[in-house]
Parts: sequence; C-alpha cells; structure tokens
Amino acid sequence: MALIFTTAITALLARITGLSWDKSLEGMVKSVSSTLAAVFLLMIVGMLIASWIQAGIVPALIYYGFDIVSPRFFLVTAAIVSAVVSLATGSSWSTAGTIGLALMGLGKGMGIPAPMTAGAIISGAYFGDKMSPLSDTTNLAPAVAGTDLFTHIRHMVWTTGPSLAIALILYLIIGLYQGGNANQETISGFTEPLRRSFTITPFLLIPPLVVIGLVALKKPALPSIFIGILLGMIFALVFQNASPKSVVSVAMGGFSSHTGHQAVDSLLSRGGISKMMDTVALIISAVSFGGVMESAGFLHRITATILKVVRGTGSLIAVTIFTAIGVNIMAGDQY
Repeated sequence: MALIFTTAITALLARITGLSWDKSLEGMVKSVSSTLAAVFLLMIVGMLIASWIQAGIVPALIYYGFDIVSPRFFLVTAAIVSAVVSLATGSSWSTAGTIGLALMGLGKGMGIPAPMTAGAIISGAYFGDKMSPLSDTTNLAPAVAGTDLFTHIRHMVWTTGPSLAIALILYLIIGLYQGGNANQETISGFTEPLRRSFTITPFLLIPPLVVIGLVALKKPALPSIFIGILLGMIFALVFQNASPKSVVSVAMGGFSSHTGHQAVDSLLSRGGISKMMDTVALIISAVSFGGVMESAGFLHRITATILKVVRGTGSLIAVTIFTAIGVNIMAGDQY
C-alpha cells in the first residue's frame, strides 16, 4: 500500500515538473512489462512448490536431510540440512522458523552454544534461499537486471559458494571440539510425521535431479521448471495416490499439510499460483514506482550523483552493493 501511495505522489510531483500523466503511465507500463517474464516465472514456481510438496519430493528432501545429521559434526550438518531445505522450499524464513527450531533443540541437547547453532542454520538457510530457483528474489533480480535466471544462479556460485565453504570449514573445526549425542526424539518429531503422511522413496529425488541436469545443460528456466512441474504432478499421482483433480487444485491454490505436527505443517503448507499473488502485487507496485521515477528523470539525477564516485568495475560493484544496502535499510523491503 505504501508503494502505491508513493507512486501516486511521485506521479503528482512529476506532473508539477511538467511531465504529462500519459508519460508517467507510459513509464509505469514499460517498467512493469520488463518484469512480466519474472512474474510468470514466479507463478509457475508457485505451481512447482505445490506439486513437489504434494508429490512428496520436498518431504523426501527434508527426511533424507535429517538422516545426515551427525552428532560429532552437528554444526556442519545443521548448515547443510538448512541449505537443503531452503533450496527445496525457496524460503530462508520458513527454513529457520521450522527446521531451524528443531536444529536449535538438537544443539541445546548436545550442549552446543545457541549462537553457534543459530549461525549454522542462518548460513545454510540464506545460501539455499539465494541459490534456489524457487526463491522469489532469485527470480526477480535477474529479471530486473535483464539476464536469465540460471545464468544469475551460476554467477552467484562464485560469491555464495566460497562463503558457505568457508563457513562449513569453520563449523567443522568448531564441531570437532563439541561432540555430543543427537536427540533422536527431536529428529523423529520431524521425520515420523513425514513418513506417516507421505510415501518416502529415493525415486522422489528424480525430479530435482532432472531440473538440476537441465540447469547444468544451460536450458531456459521456464521450460526446465515446467518439466519439473509435470514430473511433480506425475509423481503425486503415482507415489502419493493423488487424484488428477487434486493435482490441478493444489497447483492453483497451494498445498495444505495435515500431518498433525505444527512445525511440519507450517513448512509444507505453501505453494500454488494464488499464494504468489502477494509477491506479484508487490513487484508490480515497486516497478511502477521505478517507472515513474525514471520517466520524470528523478532516477537519472540520483544515479548520476552516485556514479560520480565510480572509477572502474570494482568501484561500480562497491557502489551497487552499498546503494542496495542503503535502500533496503530505508525501505525495509528487498523488493
């Protein structure tokens, strides 16, 4: 709502400075049209999330993720499990608020300091969020910058990958001195509801591997994700005994989990085209504001002032980073 009012006020200021309403509207339409590919991608990502949860693919990733939790290497495995779940769901917040809580309980039971456990969870969760093709911001960023989703992800590997690798090495060193025993009851609290409610089998890992393979082959994002959706729907019919009607309904409205475990249900109740509409509305509002700013010349004046300090590639990257951080702090929203 704030963005809509801000856009209206900006359009009024632009009119006062001599820009016609038609030009402001033209700027908004042009700006919004540049993000239509990302908007469509977000919609089918919503379908992918829902179909993969219904098919048991996301539950299987979580289930097998907990299987690799090792007491001696808890901090490393906590980061890896968080990364796997975040990659599977595309959400760092949901990962930290669900699986993260279970891992915090495990860490406490092992006598590992809570800040260390929290750091490992956040490291993995944000890595997964940044690298996941299911993440809304990972889809939006390349659309605004004018590049392809998977090209964006491949280039992020060079910055995000080493960061996680360094963190994992440090967690490994720290973990060697922590030891402890896993709280099997806490782990079972997550895995048992998944096993009761879904058919868990290694075959469910095929769709993610297919999508990863398509990414490695540099195939376009939309067809690759759509293939993932089709596989998810087929696997839901075959492995989870879902009806054709429910498969279509879940893809549109999202999956609703009823395992009886509050944290698990919170994590798995998501996806669907309709659940992405809030994000789509926010994106359209944000780029409409940017369109008016650009049409009125306000954005050019701001960027011209900022670019005065740019002397090369390094300074351009630095200015971009600090500008993004500054705007995020002031706006309170990454969009």
